[in-house]
Amino acid sequence: MNSGPVLTVEGLTVRHGAITAVENASLEVRSGEITALLGPNGAGKSSLLRGIIGLAATEGRIVLDGVDIAVRAPEARAAAGLAWVPEGRRVFAGMTVADNLLVACSAGARERRRRLADVFDLFPQLAARPDARAWSLSGGQQQMLAIGRALMARPRAHLLDEPTLGLAPAVVADVAAALRAIAETGAAVLVAEQNAAFVDRVADRTIAIRNGRIG
Repeated sequence: MNSGPVLTVEGLTVRHGAITAVENASLEVRSGEITALLGPNGAGKSSLLRGIIGLAATEGRIVLDGVDIAVRAPEARAAAGLAWVPEGRRVFAGMTVADNLLVACSAGARERRRRLADVFDLFPQLAARPDARAWSLSGGQQQMLAIGRALMARPRAHLLDEPTLGLAPAVVADVAAALRAIAETGAAVLVAEQNAAFVDRVADRTIAIRNGRIG
């Protein structure tokens, strides 16, 4: 299924005010593949993802399916097919599982139901608790919900920031299986991680980052 790059980053510099967090980063994320961005805390992994999604000031090119989206607002990048699952999950704690998922989909009612069913097929633990409030879920279930919410938009590329942080080993295995299933649909997956064992388990390609530089 690997047919070429979905997301290409060329010479990207990411700044937070006067601080340069990432300098001259280039990478490709291909259809049907999981690419891991591996590095310790403070290496620039989160800053790079935030730059790609449009939540930090950048210079350089960000090309999604052949179109440079670097000048677009974050919501326009999302509409173009870019999804972000941030560190810490950030689900809507007071909303139900089903509503957390449905709010992320603007399709018609029939398509919304189909996508919801697909997410529940991928995450049976969520399917068992559609009416539960998100705050009542375990950390692992909240991570599943965050990934499922991104899936509801049917993105071409998924960006995930530290998806295994704080999770038990059994849940990490569930997350790995879910990311593999997502890649097998033809989507591109870029995961930022410091968990080298997880990266070895799930990634098709690994890119090292340290002190804001790739390689």
